Amino acid sequence: MFCRLCTLSKGLLAPSRGLAQGSQNPEKQRVFHIHEGKHGFRDKLREIVGASTNWRDHVKAMEERKLLHSFLAASQKGLPPRRMKDSYIEVLLPLGSQPELREKYLTVQNTVRFGRILEDLDSLGVLICYMHNKIHSAKMSPLSIVTALVDRIDMCKKSLSPEQDIKFSGHVSWVGKTSMEVKMHMFQLHDNEFSPVLDATFVMVARDSENKGPAFVNPLTLESPEEEEIFRQGELNKGTRVAFSFMSLLKMAPTAEERTAIHEMFLNTLDPKTVSFRSRVLPPNAVWMENSKLKSLDICHPQERNIFNRIFGGFLMRKAYELGWATACNFGGSRPFIVAVDDIMFQKPVEVGSLLFLSSQVCFTQGNYIQVRVHSEVASLQDKEHMTTNVFHFTFMSEKEVPLVFPRTYGESMLYLDGQRHFSSMSAPVTLKKDHLIEP
Repeated sequence: MFCRLCTLSKGLLAPSRGLAQGSQNPEKQRVFHIHEGKHGFRDKLREIVGASTNWRDHVKAMEERKLLHSFLAASQKGLPPRRMKDSYIEVLLPLGSQPELREKYLTVQNTVRFGRILEDLDSLGVLICYMHNKIHSAKMSPLSIVTALVDRIDMCKKSLSPEQDIKFSGHVSWVGKTSMEVKMHMFQLHDNEFSPVLDATFVMVARDSENKGPAFVNPLTLESPEEEEIFRQGELNKGTRVAFSFMSLLKMAPTAEERTAIHEMFLNTLDPKTVSFRSRVLPPNAVWMENSKLKSLDICHPQERNIFNRIFGGFLMRKAYELGWATACNFGGSRPFIVAVDDIMFQKPVEVGSLLFLSSQVCFTQGNYIQVRVHSEVASLQDKEHMTTNVFHFTFMSEKEVPLVFPRTYGESMLYLDGQRHFSSMSAPVTLKKDHLIEP
């Protein structure tokens, strides 16, 4: 993955500010609130899709969406191009001005729950894409926009207080035929100014009104050299994702350098008394990878469904993140803090009523850093067959230096190398103080 470490550079933060300034009309700027109601952004999503608010009505709502097929374009050429500012929106999370919201986002350490932030980013990304593809002649959108990939989330050196307002902003930054890249930023009020907290890049895909097949999206027209650079970065991101997938250890053997590193780790675990391939001992300050696991099980109730009556992707991310945080905490022996989220691929939708199995383990460590991999799979109540739905990659930083993690088997060695690759996708380790970081 391309490293897009949040460095407060103008290349990351200025574009969205420029887009906001492009419209002086507050209605055109589309400022929503997190809370439910007229200006709530999740209610806006339900309005666009025509989703039901009650589980008992969801079948009827989905039947009504079948009538929207006639609004789908036969090709992308039949759709009008849109500007980046057309999809730009802001969402306010008024933790400071509306303290009744605070409880939902509060940790026991009086910080903001990052799992809740993941849920908000997922919903925001979907709404941004609907704004890009808005059809003025239709009350409801014929498209089903779903999250395909969380490409990257990088944290900035800014503290998150549960007592100050938070603002999200974002817009479509790249468009293919049926997919879109969305850039999102998060800020928190500090000394009467919104300071950067994180940058996120999501990839969303468009499906037909019944979410059964791909659908075309509006092309993107570029209005400035700055927007051309944003779009070019989106093209580079796509190429990098393809290359990263091609080099996957599930498809190709490790590089010569990686094979040498794994062999050296193996040699370091040989018992000097027996010098046998079967006799393995841990070096000082090390832990076997198999002893770093934690697991959880959730029943996917209707309450956690999205507007298409599948389990909300943000809910899956929150549960995976919280298990990953607990794994890093248990492994490092102190509170860990999130540094980056990388390469979350949504492989299969999760149906309401499924059993959700999450398995988390530490797969790479370096200094104070812990790379955690969370594997998600589901099984229906009728069928015991398990299917992988997601793999999550989280980079945490502990308050103190953590033990080395050592693979014992070949499969664990591949997990170790995969974790190392994701950790190395950061251009440089992040130095963040304890009060500058976010907890679960």
